[in-house]
Amino acid sequence: MNTKKFRWVAALAVGVVAAGSMTACSASGGSGDSDTITYWASNQAPTVERDAEILQESIDRYTEETGVEVDLEVIPWSDLYNRILTAVSSGEGPDVLNIGNTWAVSLQSSGAFVPWEGEALDEIGGQDRFVQSSFATGGAEGQAPTSVPIYGLSYSLYYNTAMFEAAGITTPPATWDEFVEDAKKLTIDTDGDGQIDQWGVTMAGSSITNNAHQAFVRGLQNGGSLYDDDGNPDFGNDGVVTGVKEWVDLMAVDKVVSPSDAESVNGSDMAATFAEGQAAMFFDQAPGDNLKSRNFTDYAAAPVPMETADATGLEGTQSHVAGINVSVFENSGNKEAAIDFVKHLTSDDEQKYLNESFGSLPVVTTAYDDPAFQTDVIKLKQTILADHAQPMPLYPSEGQMETLVGTAIKDLLATAAQGGSVSEADVKSALEDANSQMTTGQ
Repeated sequence: MNTKKFRWVAALAVGVVAAGSMTACSASGGSGDSDTITYWASNQAPTVERDAEILQESIDRYTEETGVEVDLEVIPWSDLYNRILTAVSSGEGPDVLNIGNTWAVSLQSSGAFVPWEGEALDEIGGQDRFVQSSFATGGAEGQAPTSVPIYGLSYSLYYNTAMFEAAGITTPPATWDEFVEDAKKLTIDTDGDGQIDQWGVTMAGSSITNNAHQAFVRGLQNGGSLYDDDGNPDFGNDGVVTGVKEWVDLMAVDKVVSPSDAESVNGSDMAATFAEGQAAMFFDQAPGDNLKSRNFTDYAAAPVPMETADATGLEGTQSHVAGINVSVFENSGNKEAAIDFVKHLTSDDEQKYLNESFGSLPVVTTAYDDPAFQTDVIKLKQTILADHAQPMPLYPSEGQMETLVGTAIKDLLATAAQGGSVSEADVKSALEDANSQMTTGQ
């Protein structure tokens, strides 16, 4: 039995951190059957059942072509990161898996995944096939990536066009101040019973990753950064504190977000609230399939508001370079088939099928010739990714950062939901406390 030592620097959920050497057995990865591989997919559709339906069509085409069976499991985002970390530490993982691209460097540092270089990279067509901003999320700068993109995404502002018209708002907000002003106009007691039943904004206040993304974007817009120039965590600087307070203030001060949103856990929750007419705006990456499943079409997309409408560079950030990547476990018993399956998922035809089905962006340049990706929303997201997006910090501790910062914001929103005040000092203290729990730097 062959063994491989993995140096693992990553964080478990709820701030539990593990670091050190893990031993994985090469015979334990995958199915052990040369005609079968296992695949952990992320939840992209409104339900995991819908994901399975979409993916199975692609898998069936692969099996028909190669004879290789694929055992599929779709894993909700709330469970995926911990499932991956457990697989890394135990050596008992799938052959192929999806990851949030913001986790790529953290997972790369484990040594548990196939590097995409040499023959492996050639097998999937080489780096030049891919959208370069998406390909760059696959690992640390200067190192061979251990994941390649499969779905491209970016944040946008989604707004209810009928509600905007009723409120006399003719254009989506371009600045944060305009956004808050519009949100106040859209927060209404529509039936006069003294209870707000239409909120200006909805958010997923219990989503650790969404919260961390907001800290990243709002921090950059305000001149801050979650890491300093030397790559050390720096959550409590003025820019990040200001940005996080702006986000929490939507519930705590501006009163344009329902207190119940502090318990909302994912994008599906936001899409449901929005489609049911309970909120006029929200930020998300690809809610189209969720909204379509609810037969809701009375909406439009716009860029995420900035501090100033003409901001550029880091202060003009509207999204992180969002998306989903795919990796192959180094200890897969079926590595050749696993790499071939990644080739299938990233092929031109499957990129068109999968990204059209999920409402995401192709990550290979040739797929954009398809009419399905000539829509205004797709073109908007292409512009955001090209001109107004930055990669999340490319450090191994990024996953730990997301857990700690996201949890800190979740707790601040919970305080606001319960009627408590959240001062700038409170935000700074929460972020500095999260910073102090970081057990790794770069």
